[in-house]
Amino acid sequence: MRYPARHSRSRRPNPFKQWLVRLLFGFVILSVASTLLFRFIPPPITPLMVIRKAQGIAGDKSSALRHEWQPLENISPAMVRAVIAAEDQKFPRHFGFDFDAMTKAYAHNREGGRQRGGSTISQQTAKNIFLWPGGSYLRKGIEAYFTVLLELFWDKERIIEMYLNVAEFGPGIYGVESAARRYYHTSAKNLNTRQAAMLAAVLPAPLRMSPARPTPYLMQRQRWILQQMRNAGPLSLD
Repeated sequence: MRYPARHSRSRRPNPFKQWLVRLLFGFVILSVASTLLFRFIPPPITPLMVIRKAQGIAGDKSSALRHEWQPLENISPAMVRAVIAAEDQKFPRHFGFDFDAMTKAYAHNREGGRQRGGSTISQQTAKNIFLWPGGSYLRKGIEAYFTVLLELFWDKERIIEMYLNVAEFGPGIYGVESAARRYYHTSAKNLNTRQAAMLAAVLPAPLRMSPARPTPYLMQRQRWILQQMRNAGPLSLD
């Protein structure tokens, strides 16, 4: 007995899958290219600057931006030590993530009270340059991806240099040079240890805390940072 031949159904390509693959491939190429580019040149603007400017315009408030780039050699070593002491003491040694700090922050935040972050300087730099503020899982996942790129293609000196130049230090104030001139009428290169510690102290909440109006909490945090700087000893980013 002869059976009729089976005709195999031709599989048509799924347009959605094709579009998704192309989108992901384009994202990877663009993200790697921009990371390599910013290894050598400073970003002209960041997403956070754009968002803050739009918020200022929408709220009928001042939307002026102060942002002056300075290479690392023109930034006070005290400022470098202060932000590492305040934000990420394992920065010279880790590969972008401090899992111990992340675990402790998660456990602390579950108990309520003042929220604590576990992000490293590398993670914050990735967020500041490429992403928007927020705590969604999607944004955190993309942040982790960019953090790996920074650690792969940049050295620690470039990461801290970028962080100090794009971090928000107050309304419309970005980068340590602008902060030094706004709050202390000096340059980033001439910041002393106490000034550097105060600037580092406002980084977790630069829109709520100001070196121009230091609260008891801010002054206590400054003292803690100064103590951490003394305890850390010599700093090496090699």
